[in-house]
Amino acid sequence: MLLLLIFCAVFAPVIAPYDPLAVAPFDILLPPSPDHWMGTDTLGRDMLSRVIFGSRVSLRLGLVSVSIAMSLGILIGSLAGYLGGWIEAALMRVIDILLAFPSLILALIFVFALGPGLTNAMIAVGIASIPAYARVTRAEVLSAKENLYVQAAEAVGAPSRTVMFRHILPNIIAPNIVIAALGTGIAILAGSALSFLGLGAQAPTPEWGLMLSQGRGFMSLAWWLSFFPGLAIMITVMALNLLGDGLRDVFDPRLG
Repeated sequence: MLLLLIFCAVFAPVIAPYDPLAVAPFDILLPPSPDHWMGTDTLGRDMLSRVIFGSRVSLRLGLVSVSIAMSLGILIGSLAGYLGGWIEAALMRVIDILLAFPSLILALIFVFALGPGLTNAMIAVGIASIPAYARVTRAEVLSAKENLYVQAAEAVGAPSRTVMFRHILPNIIAPNIVIAALGTGIAILAGSALSFLGLGAQAPTPEWGLMLSQGRGFMSLAWWLSFFPGLAIMITVMALNLLGDGLRDVFDPRLG
């Protein structure tokens, strides 16, 4: 499912039968048919083309958000776990404050501060996801720095930077990869929710959450406006969750 999604995102201009932004006043709210497999919307735009191009937006949103969260979370968790002391206390108290808010509420706060838009939604979702990576990384670093290979590196005078990035980080990255796979689905959901509320992608961008919002007033008249974008979100998030579960089984030695 993910390979199909990535294929659609990469080759969207070739696969999509119509321009996703092209308005056709004489084709408004057409039901699914051989000419328009997923029907048309309130402006006559082909829904299949918009769903295909929407995969580009949603994947970019998920990957950028997870990249922001993972890079900052690993950095914070690594510094807190390895250096300890007041640095650990200060960084972890900031993470505790972020954890006090539900992730979607935290993302809403940052979007209100930054302003609506797809780029700001990516940043907001990424910042809201930092605590998970920071806490996991800190716990892994605290465990890893007690290993003999780390103590040996420190004993021969290796700089802290070398110990951290050459000896510890490569051995603690697996849990973060699992969280990233699961987190990408959560980020896509959060981004779609922000777009649904009008705080993420803005019209006429073909984004699944925005398409859901635009179709909610026509559920009894044109069910396909919300059904197909919602189905795309469900399939994508389910595939990412299954990938995360599979990666967890692969990286967990207790399940080997």
